[in-house]
Amino acid sequence: MTFRGLHEHSLDPKDRITVPSPYRKPLADGIVLIKGVEPCVEVWPAAAAEAMETGTLSGLNPLSRDARRLQRRFFAHSAATKLDSAGRILLNKKLIEYAGLEGRCVITGMGSKLEIWNPEEWLAEDEENEKQTSALTESLAAQQAAQAMLPGGAG
Repeated sequence: MTFRGLHEHSLDPKDRITVPSPYRKPLADGIVLIKGVEPCVEVWPAAAAEAMETGTLSGLNPLSRDARRLQRRFFAHSAATKLDSAGRILLNKKLIEYAGLEGRCVITGMGSKLEIWNPEEWLAEDEENEKQTSALTESLAAQQAAQAMLPGGAG
């Protein structure tokens, strides 16, 4: 399933957030919560998190200090969990503090994962994304074109 859209839900007094009902089935086999690069909590289906980690983080050179730092950053600040019977996720205090979550939260679809944001942080991020969209699309198109020209590229 591709996670799409924006939803508002509240973090309850027991640090749980209700997952929108269309997203529950793909999360039923387990969840990995990861401290986002931006100030948010990433919510991954367990299998997708493992595939991302294997394809991105586990393949980094263990002799590289930067690689080890990045691996520590992601693996040390992640947690495996499950939906409860009411379709909620229990968030740990460190992730809540990092993302500045309390009360209302914004849950955003991000393709293979969800993100949970503080509404004000989300608004600032979304506004900046809108300003940068044209430049980002041009930059990524140029990168893909350059890669296609390399030996073994897609072109």
